[in-house]
Amino acid sequence: MSIHVANGRFVVWVSLLIAMLLQIMPLPELVEAVRPDWLLLFIIYWAMALPHRYNILTAWVLGVMLDVLLGASLGIRALAMSLVIYVVVLHFQRLRNFPMWQQTLIIASLVCIYHLVVFWLEFIVIGATFDFSLFLPAVSSLIIWPWAFLALRRIRRLYKVR
Repeated sequence: MSIHVANGRFVVWVSLLIAMLLQIMPLPELVEAVRPDWLLLFIIYWAMALPHRYNILTAWVLGVMLDVLLGASLGIRALAMSLVIYVVVLHFQRLRNFPMWQQTLIIASLVCIYHLVVFWLEFIVIGATFDFSLFLPAVSSLIIWPWAFLALRRIRRLYKVR
């Protein structure tokens, strides 16, 4: 069973839609603070796997969509996500070849950078205040990354996404 619709682009966009839904899905208040950045993790994976197809523009579009869905200031998450994906695309060959533990630490660092950029922009625009719980999604993303990576790689191979 294989989907050959435009070399698997359909599969990638379905995975990104699922990540978007996981990102905006309501959670109990206790769990909300540690929600992994599903959309960022998925777009990082696709930017590492297929940087010629899923890159800064994809991240920017998804970031704008996330801003709209969250009712946040337009462009904040788009800029932060684009900056992170720029780093990923710039170093995708190196990132692919790192052992999983090292790749996981780098991904957690990128998630921290994402949250710091979002905080900085929200501080400038709406006067947000700093809280160390800002880094909790980076910890949960660190835990989730190996499984997300393996699941997405399996999907990529199963559906021959190129």
